[in-house]
Amino acid sequence: MIEHREQDTRATKGLSEAEAKARFAADGPNELPSRHERTGLRIFLDVMREPMLALLVAGGAIYAAFGETRDAAALLVFACLSILITLVQEWRSEKVLAALRDLSSPRALVIRDGRRQRIAGRDVVRGDIILLSEGDRIPADATLLSASDLQADESLLTGEALPVRKRATTGAGEVQILPGGDNLPFVFSGTLVVRGKGLAEVSATGALTEIGKIGRSLASIRAEPPRLYAQTRRIVFLFAIAGAAVSLLVGGLYAYLRDDWFEAVLAGIAIGMSMLPEEFPVVLAIFMAMGAWRLSKARVLTRRAAAIEALGAATILCADKTGTLTQNRMAIRQVRLPDGRACAVDGAQTVRPDYVEVLHVGLLACDPQPFDPMELAFHDIAAPAAGRNGLTLLRSYAVHPDLLAMSQVWQGDASAPRIIATKGAPEAVFALCRLSPAVRAAAARDVDTMAASGLRVLAIAYGTTMDDLPDCQQDLHPTFLGLVGLADPLRASVPQAIAECRRAGIQVKMITGDYPVTAAAVAHVAGLDRVAPLTGQDLDRLDDAELGERLRRSDVFARIMPHQKLRIVNTLKAQNEVVAMTGDGVNDALSLKAAHIGIAMGARGTDVAREASAIVLLDDDFGSIVQAIRLGRRIYDNLRKAVGFIFAVHLPIAGLAIAPLLFGFPVILGPIHIAFLEMVIDPVCTLVFEVEDEEKDIMDRPPRNPSERLFSSRLIGWSVAQGMVAFAAVMIILVWGSQRQMREDELRAITFLALVMVIIALIFVNRSFSGWTLATGGKLKPALLVVLAAVTGTLAVATLWPPAQDLFRFGALHRQDVIMTISAGLVVLVVLEAMKPLWRLRRPRRAQSLVG
Repeated sequence: MIEHREQDTRATKGLSEAEAKARFAADGPNELPSRHERTGLRIFLDVMREPMLALLVAGGAIYAAFGETRDAAALLVFACLSILITLVQEWRSEKVLAALRDLSSPRALVIRDGRRQRIAGRDVVRGDIILLSEGDRIPADATLLSASDLQADESLLTGEALPVRKRATTGAGEVQILPGGDNLPFVFSGTLVVRGKGLAEVSATGALTEIGKIGRSLASIRAEPPRLYAQTRRIVFLFAIAGAAVSLLVGGLYAYLRDDWFEAVLAGIAIGMSMLPEEFPVVLAIFMAMGAWRLSKARVLTRRAAAIEALGAATILCADKTGTLTQNRMAIRQVRLPDGRACAVDGAQTVRPDYVEVLHVGLLACDPQPFDPMELAFHDIAAPAAGRNGLTLLRSYAVHPDLLAMSQVWQGDASAPRIIATKGAPEAVFALCRLSPAVRAAAARDVDTMAASGLRVLAIAYGTTMDDLPDCQQDLHPTFLGLVGLADPLRASVPQAIAECRRAGIQVKMITGDYPVTAAAVAHVAGLDRVAPLTGQDLDRLDDAELGERLRRSDVFARIMPHQKLRIVNTLKAQNEVVAMTGDGVNDALSLKAAHIGIAMGARGTDVAREASAIVLLDDDFGSIVQAIRLGRRIYDNLRKAVGFIFAVHLPIAGLAIAPLLFGFPVILGPIHIAFLEMVIDPVCTLVFEVEDEEKDIMDRPPRNPSERLFSSRLIGWSVAQGMVAFAAVMIILVWGSQRQMREDELRAITFLALVMVIIALIFVNRSFSGWTLATGGKLKPALLVVLAAVTGTLAVATLWPPAQDLFRFGALHRQDVIMTISAGLVVLVVLEAMKPLWRLRRPRRAQSLVG
């Protein structure tokens, strides 16, 4: 007896916060060690393998070998700056990813200091009391203190597909055994609760759990990288081969024609550096990490980087009604008796005496410790008048896909009849009560009347029995008592969000398990056009072709079961639509995984749904989905701006490295000059473009074609056009200077300065796709101002300070020279802005919103 009292006390109070902190400090976080966590040393070693750094070091070694110690030291400084910039960028990305990992940690509901708290799974400690319910992934190995029809899927540990039944511990010296045993009181980390509820005390965490014993094998599994990474690796590889070939060819020709091996090798290295777009992988990694972080600030957690790419291509957005379009804060608004009389309800004090019994029985049909919003509504309004004093819960009959109703049986005095309380979908309760056709028809009309006003309707039934309880709920035979209407207000952001989706060419479809008339009423208020619902029963009668046609004509789907939701997803995909699908339950996992973008609910969703999804809504708000699409489009736009800039900027650099060798001009660019340019290009690509504002038409254009490559022919064509204009401007300056018979160092200085000016022009051109960049690109961001200030200051030092002039082999510049170089940059800016309408990067509208 004492042991049971101690167990009850533990279950009620749980650990104190002080105890939990002490055990966390002693045992560490409840997570498996990660072999892939990138430390500062690992990042440094990865940076040291970069080809650009190898070229810088090679150039410095050659200078040193020929006694040019000053040039060698300068290249070494640039190499160190390149390492520092990359380390800062990579470290920033790792910090962002670490923050996202904390957000994505499975959540656990625990009792501490007598209060229920939802905490990150990694914060669970030995001795914690955890509450388990259907759909939860168990956060740690634990012993069950109580269990109600609890079953767990332990296939992750055993390979056995069938779930195993669990019971509460008896405290009689039970021995811990391996997973898979039936009717045992132990649950294990990583396994899934597929049925029932329970209360458990954590016995092991982290590496000490059963899953921790096989953690090394699990940690070795890596997800396939997103499509963008494969494209980027291929482009960089091709450029590297081309650059190496051109470097060898030009270097050999230079040595043969000018008989200067020292300059030939340096020229070859310079050409290799100018043609290697090593920024691509860095830009992609940083944009994906920062994009995921930006989405998390909008209360959207990105679990897979590919989701950011897919968001801009979504054509169909399938959303749940309850909790996504609505607030998921149900309140009882009407009670109706079988004779048709109705009572409007606005709080417990407004319930008239004749209607109190319906709410009494409805409360008894709810879980004693509810989480469901409808059950909470019964507790809020009926608890003051209808307690459970003197009643003991004997048995619960759970909702089943074939019978959308639940019953609870209560016992008072031993000699008194058992009380049966039932609530559920009206048609299910009508079937349980075996109503006559006339009574059923009248009750159905009442349901339609209530549902038409946007109420969610539950039927309540009551019964008593002295017999043994049956195994099936269908054998209870309760008596129909009345109807209860509950309202779940629409979220304030929904109408505007749906209108925004419509402007963006995205169809919104509401899929719900609710009553068809209720679904239609909510859809109408939300702003959906085609609100005539297609029910689950209607759907089952349609073949795939007929369903595809109905999907084009319907936006509301009611009384839909999870397997029907999956069929909807597959049919839409067969029509070449890009589908984003929301879900929260265990059975939604298949449809979430099947959709192009699975969206799980973070607050009320199960761990199973979250793990099957690509993104998680931390606040379950439909407006957050639309905000995620907006951000996804912005991230992808800015990524394309950075990629376009990289393509464009390497053309004049490579051209200026090669042209002097072909046309007899002095060599303008050496390794040190290109190293300096990389100090400009790298932060521009990864910092400046990443923070750019969204385009004004970002939600007024159709979804992006998902088959379109990041390095599309249209983007490459526009980048080549920019690069050729920029190269032409630099060559004009070079020819102009040579015709004035400038000394070699002066010619190098004015040409290099012109190159920097046109690069700055390319930055401004690529800030916006949709118009004149100074008019539509918004204010100058701090990152851009810092880069411009740093470039201006460094150029001033390089052209005015004699030691720096000697290092860069620059001669003195006159006011006329500076005006000419600035004019070259302005001309490039104006010409490219004038060309922009011809190369506008908007996608054409797709017929019928199709992808193909």
